[in-house]
Parts: sequence; structure tokens; C-alpha cells
Amino acid sequence: MTDIALHMADAADLLFDLALTGGQLKTDDGLRTAIAISLFTDARAADDDALPEGGADRRGWWGDVVPPIEGDTIGSRLWLLRRSKMTATVVQRAREYAAEALAWLTADRIASTVEVEAEAQHPDRLAIGVIITRPGGPERQRFDFVWSAIA
Repeated sequence: MTDIALHMADAADLLFDLALTGGQLKTDDGLRTAIAISLFTDARAADDDALPEGGADRRGWWGDVVPPIEGDTIGSRLWLLRRSKMTATVVQRAREYAAEALAWLTADRIASTVEVEAEAQHPDRLAIGVIITRPGGPERQRFDFVWSAIA
């Protein structure tokens, strides 16, 4: 699996940019870019999700309107937590949303296990750690994302 590599350009606003090396697009033969896209692309809110600030936009990636495989969607509902006060419930919900967004890794047999950790790291910072175990053996990779988008 090879992707165009992304790097987090602005953690506060969750902005990513294409990574370059020597004037060329850098590639990522691991899972970092796929995980970043899964976590930080806005999934459509469920019908019973409370929308931030009383909005009406349920968001979602436009390509999910007609997915190639029924029910196969991209993104996470982490965006729903953006204006939430950092509580144990919000941290648990972030972990659940992240696990939901990464479930495709085991469904598509890219990983044999996916473990998600979430932790409050100041009043306004959330850290998510993702540990992937590949099906070919004991290779484990850890990916860490910290941002201060929750305030």
C-alpha cells in the first residue's frame, strides 16, 4: 500500500498538506496517510448525533453519497467534538469515533488488530494514539496525533 504522504501543517485547525522531498511528492508506504485521512476527514453525522453549535450541516465526504461498496465510508465523527469541553465522556467518545473510523483496516485485512487510545493532555488538547498490528506477524506500528481543536 503506497499513498502520497501528508504532513500536519496546522495542528490547531487540523490542516494537512502534501509532503515534498527534493521537489517531488513524498510517498508513504506505511499507514500514516491512510490513518490521517480516516481520522481527519469529516464523516457524515448520524441522524441522532447532536451537531456542534446547533448547526444543520451533517457534513460527510461527497464520495460517500454513492460508495463503491454499500456502507463503505471515509472519515470520522471527531469533528462533532470540536467545540466540546474536555471531559472523560468526550475523551471516550473520541476513542470510539476513532476506532469506528479505522475499522476498515481490519475489515480489509490490512491490520489484524487496531487499538485506539485517547487522552486529554491539557484543558484543550486531545491526543489519539493508534497501534496497528499487521497480519503478517508481530509488526506493530504506533501513530500519534495531538491537536488543540477541542476548546
